[in-house]
Amino acid sequence: MDHAWVALIPFLLVIPISILTKQVQPGLFVGLLVGSYIIDPSLLGGIKTALSYIVDNVIESSNIRIIIFLYGFAGLISIIKFAGGIKGFVHLVSNKVKTKKSAMFLTWITTLGTFSDPDFRIVTVAPIMKALRKRLKMSKQRIGFAIEMTSNPVVALVPIATAFVGYMVTTIGDSLKEVGIDKEPYIVYVESIPFNFFSFVLILIGVYYSFFKKPKEDESDEAMQQESGQNAEQQQGEEGLDACHRAYDEDTAVKPLNLILPLITFLALTIFLSWWDGHKEASGFFQGFIRSDALGVMLESLLISFILTFGYFMFQKYKVSDLVTHFVKGGNELMSVIILLALIWGVSAVSEDLGFSDYITNHVGWIPHMFVAPVIFLLGGLISYFIGSSWGTWGLLMPLGITLANDAGVNILLVIGAVFASGTFGAFASPLSDNSVTLCTIMDLDVIKYSKKKLTPALIGAGISAVLFGVFSFFMR
Repeated sequence: MDHAWVALIPFLLVIPISILTKQVQPGLFVGLLVGSYIIDPSLLGGIKTALSYIVDNVIESSNIRIIIFLYGFAGLISIIKFAGGIKGFVHLVSNKVKTKKSAMFLTWITTLGTFSDPDFRIVTVAPIMKALRKRLKMSKQRIGFAIEMTSNPVVALVPIATAFVGYMVTTIGDSLKEVGIDKEPYIVYVESIPFNFFSFVLILIGVYYSFFKKPKEDESDEAMQQESGQNAEQQQGEEGLDACHRAYDEDTAVKPLNLILPLITFLALTIFLSWWDGHKEASGFFQGFIRSDALGVMLESLLISFILTFGYFMFQKYKVSDLVTHFVKGGNELMSVIILLALIWGVSAVSEDLGFSDYITNHVGWIPHMFVAPVIFLLGGLISYFIGSSWGTWGLLMPLGITLANDAGVNILLVIGAVFASGTFGAFASPLSDNSVTLCTIMDLDVIKYSKKKLTPALIGAGISAVLFGVFSFFMR
């Protein structure tokens, strides 16, 4: 099948089906199944081949480790929430803010403690701001912008102690392997961070919107409430903090240390073990971080943090059965992501066996090298907007982006940055993004109307980023 156009069929099916269904998994499943039947066109051959692609890729050491990490990290956050950590943190800081500027400063400074995951950041910070906005007469839309501009864009730039790192490194590693590039995926990921232009531009726009743009009256908020028929703050018996059941239950205890101590432990262990794992083969302190097994270190840090946190909560008389139940409940919330990963790995493998890389190699000569990064960014931004998933976009485009970059002579770091930037665009701008839905649920905003408002800064950021990708493509080969 080498060099045949059929190598494109899985990807040609994945993207339109994902956009049509607004879900990535159906498109990936169809692409995998059709590709498998092309390889083995017998009655059950395609089914057996598809299953073998999924199983063989899932049980690879690096892939199974990322699955364990994602499940375990979500489970840890879940027991922290159950033990009152999130609610305690919310109550700890909500009464210390007296002005609008200090409220905005709080929104930004809390990024230091909530950068591990966008949804985790949103369910931690949004209830605080929801409680403060009525007292300080702040715009919910303005608050929403500040929270979201410091969520996915920030997490995508942090190379340690986040739920994103393992996944981002895995997508890079698989794609590098397909084109025969023998480089350490984590090092490539770290080196690509400066080229995620959209994240940096959006953060700067967020600073302007939060601290320098003259605030408008809150009439827009009221109009949005009237049109949507939503005004949770006027409902009988509800208070700003305790109405947010997505972040915690009403009867949850108020224990801020149950959030602060586990997170500090996890972050400290990740930093220390990252150095420890690589220091024997390194000549300097920072070289130790570069030479470490990032995914293995994060998994070890997570396990140690979980053991210590579990024991700490048992000491507080929480029942083992309750802790186990909430750990499993939290982990199960990421099963859709785990299924997404398994399908992405399968589609990448079947496409490679169909000759995808070879086909691209023989058909990219007409593309000027300076257009590869901007086109990948704009294509990915369009896809991510319609499917609302940064992870889905990264998984779909990373193999294509790295293959194009390798064969067109474009700097791979620039294209990897473009792929990550494109997914971040959709995670921020799309009304289908789980970040947007979570935030609007907590803040009582209409998702569609709010998403239309934030599309303006998102498009400004995308335009600036596309120009930057074009300019850098002239100088980086």
